[in-house]
Amino acid sequence: MSSESPKNSEVKNFIYQEIDRDLAEGKNGKKILTRFPPEPNGYLHIGHAKSICLNFGIAQHYNAACNLRFDDTNPVKEEVEYVDSIQEDIKWLGFKWEGEPKYASDYFEQLYEWAIKLIRKGKAYVCELTPEEIAAQKGTPTEPGQESPYRNRSLAENLDLFQRMRNGEFKDGEKILRAKIDMASSNMHMRDPIMYRIIHKPHHRTGDKWCIYPMYDYTHGQSDFIEEITHSICTLEFEVHRPLYNWFLDQILEDEATPEVRPRQIEFARLNLNYTVMSKRKLLELVQKGIVSGWDDPRMPTISGLRRRGYTPESVRMFAEKVGVARRENVIDIGLLEYCVREDLNKRAMRVNAVLDPVKLIITNFPEDKVEMMETINNPEDESMGSRTIPFSREIYIERDDFMEEPPKKFFRLGPGLEVRLKSAYIIKCEDFKKDENGHITEIYCTYDPETRSGMPQADRKVKGTLHWVSASHAIDAEVRLYDRLFMNEEPDGHRDVDFKEYLNPDSLKTLAGCKLEPMLADAKPLGSFQFQRLGYFCVDKDSKSDRLIFNKTVGLKDSWAKANK
Repeated sequence: MSSESPKNSEVKNFIYQEIDRDLAEGKNGKKILTRFPPEPNGYLHIGHAKSICLNFGIAQHYNAACNLRFDDTNPVKEEVEYVDSIQEDIKWLGFKWEGEPKYASDYFEQLYEWAIKLIRKGKAYVCELTPEEIAAQKGTPTEPGQESPYRNRSLAENLDLFQRMRNGEFKDGEKILRAKIDMASSNMHMRDPIMYRIIHKPHHRTGDKWCIYPMYDYTHGQSDFIEEITHSICTLEFEVHRPLYNWFLDQILEDEATPEVRPRQIEFARLNLNYTVMSKRKLLELVQKGIVSGWDDPRMPTISGLRRRGYTPESVRMFAEKVGVARRENVIDIGLLEYCVREDLNKRAMRVNAVLDPVKLIITNFPEDKVEMMETINNPEDESMGSRTIPFSREIYIERDDFMEEPPKKFFRLGPGLEVRLKSAYIIKCEDFKKDENGHITEIYCTYDPETRSGMPQADRKVKGTLHWVSASHAIDAEVRLYDRLFMNEEPDGHRDVDFKEYLNPDSLKTLAGCKLEPMLADAKPLGSFQFQRLGYFCVDKDSKSDRLIFNKTVGLKDSWAKANK
């Protein structure tokens, strides 16, 4: 799809500037085609979300397209489950890829033919060194490596051995195919990198057809070329791989007609969040050891975990935009991500009453059998959301910590002789309370002022405190899960001598049973988001049922990040 850069665009990070320059110079016939190339060996996390927003965002910006390609070159770690989850995550974020999903495995035959071409050119050879021997001979950045004793095999022998590798005549690890480049290169990735290894394991798409699989560095650039990708946007760790990316393309295109499109790799800084680990290996360890309940545990930085916790796609896209695109690595405050979801939910979430640690309050001068329906606004930030009515009765629940037997002077909640307003209802005054044998408050006794009903002209008497509440006879029970950060250390994987699991937060999940919610929440749908008055934003868990309501805390109301960055 051909396109010019839109005029008057506000998005002008360095990647867009490079693309604008390529368009101005007429490269690739002024075509733009990007791609998002995940390996299907785990669930996507918030770092991938930034890359998704960037690659698909570039396509939208230039009225172009973006491919989804699975770089499925390692059957040992890849599963269909991951393929499905990745597609779900991209759709949830609001993006659509061009055509059907693509797979590197679609190109295995072509990649094999190109490997034969490199062997014929004397640019690849079959090696029998073990990984340990290769590492020992690779040298250091300041000292050249040693050449493999198999480096100068004859063309005929290399072709024969590579064919036999494909035929399955050798065991895993017995032989590999290496590119023949330069063992003295200052770039360690150019010191005869591995192109193919033997893996006798069925592939999730090709079955038992192959027992040799190409390495990522060899596969990636050639797949980009096959798909006519114009700009291969990678994270910064691939910057040192770029010479190899270009070297492979140079070899396969040598003696060929100049292609209409040749992909160009551009790197940007990956997303790093404090109090978080992003390594797929470490995230998988958390899952396999049962430290979290799964890839979509709401404490995980995975997109599926954020979704289950109640984060919205709009908030994640807002976060990616605010983080921006940088050339250098940096660490982003997780408070910014929480700020983005809070900002988004503030506009869209209905305000509801929920009491998480209930204590009964009895209004002694309110008729026992009377029920009043109180009108309350659904969201003061959006008048179009309207209002609803909630039942009010003689017995209600309030939060236990909204009452103190001996309150200090500036305690603007409830205590003996103190008055507060019940949200959308009346002003009440505490007259007495009752405790059990252990000294715990079991009941609070109040009177109400019938002239102070919320919304009525005469309800102008002011008190400093306002409490949320739920009618006891109408309340529904729910389980509420309070989530905190999974790690207590800002850099849980930044300490070489300490296992990252040592920094796990033992209080990252607290489960509260017997919470009392207003009756309309009985019909709340899974993943629906609400603001619990005065408590924070909460989401209906995906496993919530009519006979077992489960809510997850998404984020609190307090915005420490915004205050710190004023």
